[in-house]
Order: sequence, then C-alpha cells, then structure tokens
Amino acid sequence: MSQVVKNYTFSLPINLLTKLKRYSNEGYVTSVNAAVKEAIETYVKNIEKQKLYNQMKEAAQDSIFMEDLENVMNDFLYSDFEATKENKKQ
Repeated sequence: MSQVVKNYTFSLPINLLTKLKRYSNEGYVTSVNAAVKEAIETYVKNIEKQKLYNQMKEAAQDSIFMEDLENVMNDFLYSDFEATKENKKQ
C-alpha cells in the first residue's frame, strides 16, 4: 500500500546532521530521511501513549466509568478464567 507523503523542510543542528549522514554511510540507517522519519514516528507514538495514559487517568476518576468497567470485568470473569485455564494446559 502506497503512502502519501509531503516534503517539508526542517532545520537540524549541523553536528546531528553530520552524525546521521555518517550512520547512513556506515549502514546503520538506510538514509538520513529514513532516520528522521523513524525518529518522528517514535516521538509521535510516545505522545499518543502519554495522551492515552492521561485519558485513562481521567477516566479512573469517573465513578460511572469505573462502575461500568467493573460490571464488564465481572461479565467476562468466567470466560477469562476458562481461557487462562486452557493456556496453562498447553
């Protein structure tokens, strides 16, 4: 599946760019562009994880949400137990 991309200009410290070029030449990364893309993807994933953590922390303060969560956990208690028991046999 092809991904739509857009060129964008960034300013990077020269020493960082020099290292990335060297790592690319040494084969540690396929290209400077690939290294920057991977770094940004990792950074965005970390932000998304932090956002999810904050949302869950906020939800934990909501008594209606917590009651609903407890009800769902109780509804699946038996099937979770059965699944765990099956996994122990294997």
